[in-house]
Amino acid sequence: MDSYYRSFCATLNKALESMTVTARSGLEIEQERAFELACEKTRIVRDADCNMYLCGNGASAAFANHMALDWTKACGVPTFSFSDSALLTAMGNDLGYEHAFSAPLSWYAKSGDLLVTISSSGSSPNIIKTIEVARDKGMEIITFSGMAAENKSRGMGDLNFYVPSMTYGITESAHQTLLHVWLDRFMGIDYEG
Repeated sequence: MDSYYRSFCATLNKALESMTVTARSGLEIEQERAFELACEKTRIVRDADCNMYLCGNGASAAFANHMALDWTKACGVPTFSFSDSALLTAMGNDLGYEHAFSAPLSWYAKSGDLLVTISSSGSSPNIIKTIEVARDKGMEIITFSGMAAENKSRGMGDLNFYVPSMTYGITESAHQTLLHVWLDRFMGIDYEG
């Protein structure tokens, strides 16, 4: 019998290999091509002096904070996360938590910026509202989701990375891996040599 650790790793690997990416139209995009497109969108943002914004709840908020720093520091792409505790508690108290990310996005973002949402369920009301605001502003949108295949955010982005897993541990672990694949590919880190 396999160990628990090996079973977890095998399940995570299966989820990563089974990850699908779709365009807003619903057309499936081959995995490698999807990362190429994500990098192209990021280059456009950087070269146009635009910004990238990341948001998520719980562990996904931590990923958003972490990746915002990495994109800014390592890649020269100005990137922001709306996971500051003062901002979140003020938005939740004053406007309602469903506006925790969409309100600041409406204040700071502009057409040409890029929104990245990270949501295990893909259906959190504050994530959906933020995507709607981004679309109204003419922003590009990349989503990362999991759980139910018909989750709402999966069809709302220009690129939609979906992990077919029904557990938070696997979905979140896969999202962190996918976010680093995108970043490392953009940076030109060679894992083939």
